[in-house]
Amino acid sequence: MSVVREFGSGAALLGRGLRLWGTSPRLMLLGAVPAVIVGLVFVGLLVFVNGYADDAAVALTPFADAWPEWEAQVVRLVIGLAVAALAVLLAVFTFTAVTLLVGDPFYERIWRHVERREGDAPADLGTGFWRGLAKSVGDSLRLLLATASIGLLLFVGGFVPVVGQTVVPVLAAVTGGWFLTVELTGFAFDARGRTLRERRRALGLRRAHTLGFGTVTWLSFLVPFGAVLVMPAAVAGATLLAREADAAARGATPVAPASPVPPSPPVPTVPKKRRAG
Repeated sequence: MSVVREFGSGAALLGRGLRLWGTSPRLMLLGAVPAVIVGLVFVGLLVFVNGYADDAAVALTPFADAWPEWEAQVVRLVIGLAVAALAVLLAVFTFTAVTLLVGDPFYERIWRHVERREGDAPADLGTGFWRGLAKSVGDSLRLLLATASIGLLLFVGGFVPVVGQTVVPVLAAVTGGWFLTVELTGFAFDARGRTLRERRRALGLRRAHTLGFGTVTWLSFLVPFGAVLVMPAAVAGATLLAREADAAARGATPVAPASPVPPSPPVPTVPKKRRAG
């Protein structure tokens, strides 16, 4: 399968997850609650940061106090816009990790619903609530630090002429999509006893397939209110992706049933000749 087809088949998994809005609307509405809560908090934080962006620009540029007024204003305007843009970028990169952490019980129901519908659902590992919570928090914090670091690097790269306006946005979408998929597939892989390292390795076996799902999902989060509608579907789509990736990692690729062999035609019997006399 070509890279383009792999990418497209991964993106199609999000569409399969969106179909749950038609078949299980109550479950999907329940899954939208954490995204609404975290979204409102993030919007409030962004408004707060934007309100103090000018003050932050002045605090970061004490050297400009002796400059002509128009030069100082231009520099501080650019720095203020940079602070606001950095806040937005960090919010986009960290939204999923925070939402999954807050909405763990809600998204676990969506994950379990998809597993049971598809069949061969993993059994409960019996790790206990607190141990499972500690593992979930630990994984989320590691991914949160990784995504925040990548976001900062991409933000700095955005100031490079030409590259910052062409290459960096593509890298942001692809990188954000990868980390987003690693986060969303946590339910399915954890239930199968897979570590974070094993999760990454399994998803990397079909990287174009994984990035197709993650990139499209990440871009949909940039649409106003997109994350609220897409987040529950993304959990469902990620469950399907994790099932495929885990099966491929174990070498359990489905085998097409063999075509039935038609029975051999009966061999005609030749009657024996009677002896004379």
